[in-house]
Formats: sequence, C-alpha cells, structure tokens
Amino acid sequence: MITRRNFTAGAATLLAAGHISTRAQAATTSWDMSTVWPDGNFHTQNAMAFAEEVKKQSGGSVAITVKAGGQLGFKGPEHLRAVRDGLVPLADVLNIQQVGDEPFMGVESIPFQCGSMDELKVLHKYVRPEYEKVAARNNQKILYIVPWPTQYLHLKTKVADVEGLKNIKIRVPDKNAVDMLAVVGMAPVMIPWGETIPALASGAVSGVSTSAVSGVDGKFWEFLKYIYPTNHVWSSQMLTVNLDSWKALSADQQKLVADIAAKMEPGFWANSLKADVDSLNRLKEGGMEVVPVSDAMMTEIRAKTAPQLDAFLKRVPAADKPVRAYLAEMKR
Repeated sequence: MITRRNFTAGAATLLAAGHISTRAQAATTSWDMSTVWPDGNFHTQNAMAFAEEVKKQSGGSVAITVKAGGQLGFKGPEHLRAVRDGLVPLADVLNIQQVGDEPFMGVESIPFQCGSMDELKVLHKYVRPEYEKVAARNNQKILYIVPWPTQYLHLKTKVADVEGLKNIKIRVPDKNAVDMLAVVGMAPVMIPWGETIPALASGAVSGVSTSAVSGVDGKFWEFLKYIYPTNHVWSSQMLTVNLDSWKALSADQQKLVADIAAKMEPGFWANSLKADVDSLNRLKEGGMEVVPVSDAMMTEIRAKTAPQLDAFLKRVPAADKPVRAYLAEMKR
C-alpha cells in the first residue's frame, strides 16, 4: 500500500530525476511481461535491459517484471491473444507463430526473401506499418521489434543433397515453414518451443528448423549432430503492450517508455548478430558440426520453394504492396 510518507519520498525522487512531470507521479504501474525464452536468451536479456531502463528513467513509476521461460503459462502462439484480451499486459510475441489469427505476421517467413539482416531492415521499412495495424486491431501497441538471427537446419543425420532430406521429421515453428520444408521433401511438424526438447528426446522429430540461439537454449548437442546454414527464413520478436494498460499511463509516461524502446531497439538488433556468432560457437563446442550447403543443393531448395512467394501474396493480399516495394528496392 502506498502511504503518504513513501508517496512523498517517491515524488521527490522523480522530481529530482526530472524524467516525468507532476501528472505522472500519482501512481506506480507494475506490469508482468511474458516470454517463453529462458533467462540466458538474448531476447530475454534485451527485455530485462529495457525493463531496467524504464524503471530507472521513470523513477520506478513504471515497473516491468520479465517472466521468462513461460512462467505465466502462455505458449508462444498464444501471446498475441493473451495481450489482446488483457490476460497479460506485456508479451514478447513471435510474429510467425500468430499467422492463425493474423496471416500477415508470416511475411518474414517467405523463403529466401532476405539474405541478411541488412536486407531484413529494408523489409521492415515496408512491413512495420502493417505490423502496427495488426497490433492495433488486436488491442495492443508494439514497443520494439527484434529479429532472430539467421536460420539453420539442425539434423541428426548428415546429408549432401536435397534427396538426403527426404522424409526427415523436423520441428518447425509455423505453418509457412511447414509448407516450405514439405515441398523440399522433409516431414515437418509444427511444435511450440516449449514442446520441442521433449519431441527431440522422445524421437518424435530428428531435426529442428531454428536459429543457433535456440539450439543453445535447447542444448541440441545432446540430440543432434549437424548444422546446415541454409538461412531460409526470418522471424522477429515483438514486445507488445495491451492498449488498455498503455492508456492507463500518463502521456509523459507513454512518451518515456516509447522513447526508450526506440532508442534501445538498434542495440537489440546488434545483440541478435552477436548472439548468432556466440551460439554457433557454443554448438560446435558441444560437438555439433557445421556442414556447408553446396551451391547445387541451395539452388534446388530455392527452386522448389520459389512459388511460395506468389502463393503467400495471393493468400495475404495486404502483403502484396509492401513486399513488392521491398523487392523493387532490392532490384529483384
């Protein structure tokens, strides 16, 4: 309970800090933030750094507690709805896992659309306004967006060509990845992250399509042997806040939180690049081998998956204009 004494002391602290006006001093807002990723994951570390900066600059008037590892009971695909319905005020939403509710959120998983994080930044220039619209109609606001690094095929068996991938049961995070790897000849299974390690341990799958960062999170070296740098799709985490919770903040608090998010986001992108390098090294230290993918194999995979671009744009008309604008800028 806030007493007159500690309220007065807290108000004095805020005035001394000079971060927010007297209109914002009347109450303390405490938010739990849900994420399925463990404490050591760079996305979770980003969120913790953001929460700490918000607490510092708001003088404690906005307090965010990061609940990592799915502590709040929500699976990744449930996060958009959980924030929408006010079940949790903040969540780290993996965009590609929300396509059941919002198909546009799968736009980054069009195969081989972006060849690097620099290209992904250009794509975001065109698709982020659409992401904002998706968030708004789901009663939430995006605070920041941070991509996962490059994607790999982590497999139990060593293969030299596309034929070698045939019928390998592989975990994927979203429906678009199911379509992509099925056309390559694999047997993809859509499984949330929290169920991935049990699936590996039981032998339900013998491969995982994901980043090296998740490979470290899951200690893949205990189950798998080979890493294939295919860089076939991208995906991003979006820290979103429920609009009702957001509107409960004062205008000064809203500006403060939004400004901190915008200022920290570029550094979070840099953390993603570093996490890829560090995680790949850790996987190799654990005994996994990085297998170069031959030009012939990559050419065949690209050819088999190429029709998915037009198929996605036909299925999701809202993606047509931003994606084609991106491709035009890339001169493709």
